[in-house]
Amino acid sequence: MIEICANGLQSALNAQMGGAARVELCDNLYAGGTTPSAGTIRLARKYLSIGLHVLIRPRGGDFLYNAHELEIMKDDIRFCKEIGVEGVVIGILKSDGTIDTERTAELIELARPMYVTFHRAFDTTHDAT
Repeated sequence: MIEICANGLQSALNAQMGGAARVELCDNLYAGGTTPSAGTIRLARKYLSIGLHVLIRPRGGDFLYNAHELEIMKDDIRFCKEIGVEGVVIGILKSDGTIDTERTAELIELARPMYVTFHRAFDTTHDAT
């Protein structure tokens, strides 16, 4: 299976035309990737016949999110679920560099029955166990 990281609608359509089976849709790749706009997500769902997973990341930088940013992530997940996105891509760390399993579990539960992938935050954790 080929999955392509697409940084917009045209990129996602190009990936589909090129034979990709799934797209990870994001925005702002120069910042490490952020959640694309609702319009971009909605149109990608409308025009893509392949799998669509959306990056849920409210900003670039580290993977330490405050309460407001977590609420944004939850709203973005709800939106993706409502419009029929197959999966979301998430990642949250604690200040000590470990995976924030409690808040990650909240997002996973909220996302059900969509697929959930833990993104590159995993690569920066101090303890991947």
